[in-house]
Amino acid sequence: MTLASPPTTRRRAFGLVIAAASLPMFMATLDNLVMTNALPVLHDRLGASVEELQWFVNAYTLSFASMILVASALGDRFGRRTVFVIGIAIFGIGSVLAALSTDPGQLIAARALQGFGGAGVLPLSLALISGGVAPERRPLAIGIWGGVSGLGVAVGPLVGGAVMEGWNWQAIFWLNVPVALIAIPLAFFALNNDFGRRARIDVFGAVLAGAGVLALVHAIVRGNDDGWGSAGVIAEIVGGVVLLVVFLLWQARANAPLVPLRLFGDRSFSVTNIVGFAFSFGTFGAVFILIQYMQVVQGSTPLEAAVQTTPWTLAPMFVAPLAGFIAPRVGTRVLMVTGLGLQAVALLWLSTTLSTDVPYAELVVPFILAGVGMGLVFAPSATALLATLGMIDHAKASGVNSTVREIGIALGTAVMTAIFVGAGGQLTPDLYVDAARPAVFTGAAVLFAAMVAALWLPAGRSSTVAEPASIPDAADEASGEPELVRA
Repeated sequence: MTLASPPTTRRRAFGLVIAAASLPMFMATLDNLVMTNALPVLHDRLGASVEELQWFVNAYTLSFASMILVASALGDRFGRRTVFVIGIAIFGIGSVLAALSTDPGQLIAARALQGFGGAGVLPLSLALISGGVAPERRPLAIGIWGGVSGLGVAVGPLVGGAVMEGWNWQAIFWLNVPVALIAIPLAFFALNNDFGRRARIDVFGAVLAGAGVLALVHAIVRGNDDGWGSAGVIAEIVGGVVLLVVFLLWQARANAPLVPLRLFGDRSFSVTNIVGFAFSFGTFGAVFILIQYMQVVQGSTPLEAAVQTTPWTLAPMFVAPLAGFIAPRVGTRVLMVTGLGLQAVALLWLSTTLSTDVPYAELVVPFILAGVGMGLVFAPSATALLATLGMIDHAKASGVNSTVREIGIALGTAVMTAIFVGAGGQLTPDLYVDAARPAVFTGAAVLFAAMVAALWLPAGRSSTVAEPASIPDAADEASGEPELVRA
């Protein structure tokens, strides 16, 4: 009996860490897809235009992307659990304001506040899990984390559809409030307050990166209306590129960079970020188009559309934990290449199948392929990202990857909406399909490119990927600062 007690204690601690770090991440993931499913309803209830609909998504993703690196640096300096909890609270406040919105402008502002809160949640949740479990259980923990993310993908549209049919669209934001109230004390109880390098926050770098990305996305959003050859659009594109180049130059000389460029010397880290950007660009840009197709063209209610897309959205919930479990045996590269290929094939299939009268049964198989593909990418990409990095770099590495992914979502949504609008697309059945096809095809092409890029990943099997380093680097040894501090 005595010998059995320690494993039980470890299992309980393992479960608490997973629950405390994953619940807020689930909340943020759920809310993002609930929002996507609500777009046609918001078009009717708030009188929002197509451009405003994409800003309901992009206001969140851009504020998220602009603050992730700052949140990761704040977590290193003031404690990852501390910033994680603050992020949960801000997300909850943003949810309340979103629920109280009465016009598109108010909702866009509230979504931006949610994004600032989400920036303190998603990247730090992975870092807190990575630092809170034993190294030998880390692949399983990351797999479960990916499964919870998949669960948010799965139930987000279902919850959104059920809520909007049973209550009203505001309720999709009110649901976040009790989750936040549970998640905050759970985080204090179960998570360590890990610290990294307590360096000065690179505010100037954050401003450069945020302004550059915002300029690019805003230029793409207004390109169809103002004209791609207009002086304003060209100036914004050039200005955005210049700001991002200056940001990279600044990071190379800053004493405490938000993005330590040395991390890109690690092949697994670099390729994982390239793949992450393309994965988000192609997948979520296409989802933005397809979720509305089910309602605008197929004539489904929000709940019916959610149920119809469950072959896609449920698959990651089951596949991601399995992928995390088998990744050390078969390798992260095999899983990610396969997953990206399945997604690309699925979107190509859908782009050639969409019509005003296609039977729903013909969409089921590509939906399943896309869902399995997403599940095969979620957990292995998180494992590959951190595979050969020291624990002290996990928060910033996760922050960089989350930023890249969110920028991919924002640009993917903007580019595919621009393609849709440029092809004459409108939210009516007869004008939707012909414009949706080239947009979804673009997503497929980007995912095929991501699959090719993933071939450059290390194999990622347990025999070929070293355990994350536990030895301080030269800078730490010189300063005498420990690699990771717990409070």
